[in-house]
Amino acid sequence: MPAAAEASQLKRGEAGRAGSDVRSDLRVSVEDRASGGVEIELRSRVALYYGENIRQQVRDVLHALGVEHAFVSMVDEGALPFVIAARVEAAVRRAGLGNQKSALPEPVPLPAASAKDRLRRSRLYLPGNEPKYFVNAGLHGPDAVILDLEDSVHHAEKDAARLVVRNALRAVDFGTAERMVRINQLPLGIADLEEIIPQSPDLILIPKVETAAQVWEVCDAITGIAKQSGVTRAIWLMPILESALGIENAFAIATASDRIAGITIGLEDYTADLGVVKTATGGESLFARMRVVNAAHAAHVQAIDSVYGDVADSEGLQRWGEASRAMGFEGMGCIHPMQIEIIHRAFAPSQSELEKALKIVAAYEDARARGLGVVSLGSKMIDAPVVQRALKLVERSRRMGLVNAEASAREGGAA
Repeated sequence: MPAAAEASQLKRGEAGRAGSDVRSDLRVSVEDRASGGVEIELRSRVALYYGENIRQQVRDVLHALGVEHAFVSMVDEGALPFVIAARVEAAVRRAGLGNQKSALPEPVPLPAASAKDRLRRSRLYLPGNEPKYFVNAGLHGPDAVILDLEDSVHHAEKDAARLVVRNALRAVDFGTAERMVRINQLPLGIADLEEIIPQSPDLILIPKVETAAQVWEVCDAITGIAKQSGVTRAIWLMPILESALGIENAFAIATASDRIAGITIGLEDYTADLGVVKTATGGESLFARMRVVNAAHAAHVQAIDSVYGDVADSEGLQRWGEASRAMGFEGMGCIHPMQIEIIHRAFAPSQSELEKALKIVAAYEDARARGLGVVSLGSKMIDAPVVQRALKLVERSRRMGLVNAEASAREGGAA
């Protein structure tokens, strides 16, 4: 075969990003070769110190993928090993090379399994194709991180992003944060699950859910993938309601599976579906948000509010969070680390609320110890619903770390 014709048969794939505004990533190009082994061209600010380590990792990844002859060109912007592995694998897949296996990084120890009713006051969104946000995300103290494969990822980068997220679940320590992944709309979301579920995420967010059948499809996929890959720990679900039809079917969706830990609402898409403007006060979405709250509580799952989109408006976020808690939501999403502390403050009871609840709980415990069926606080009789509300508030405060050990022990005895 003439050299020009042979060159036209070569396969080439590229993945990742590089440039002056890029960090913790790399751009890699993999070109097929008929022979000659692997040749690597590397440009990196840290090449003097880590160049050979990077080259060796690339060789190992290519070998695991069944690529023995290739020319690899890389521009490194400080990518960590889990990112390098994901980008090389994406480039190989895009070139149509290799054995279609995966090249997984060394795993960090899995955190403890996530409880279905754990605290979810704040959930920090992290764009799935931006690894620079991953490594320090847990240090900001969110209750959860959301590795997002949907709206924050360009359609042309979905395949590469799911490999970065897959590797991050395996190799990044997110601290005490629950590890959530927002998949794409079905059917593309099934391809996400095939990569994600074997890495034991804590919770899957299902976008734009309108019927219970969509939840069933995700449940069936998770069950099959988990069985095939040997995953035994619980993987929870949180459907996102983002349309008028989704809101109308809120209770059917919330009760579609025992895997559902909560339901949430996406206000940008919901208001777009209505054809109205999303405002800072939220009057246009009040009905929908209350429908989510009512459906969630009726189904005994958590009600989680949407994000507050104006990062610079901390006072507006505080007001929104306080109003959200008063409506019956237990948390909300956030798009910037600076929102986390404000959200936690907004979803915490005031000191006077907590003190009153502790007094009611103490009176309830005293009445139980004395065998009394009526609870009184001073000269006032306390109705059973008020006692139950106080017990819930104290328990939630305990989980937030707002109740001291003595009060927590008393409340534990009441429970």
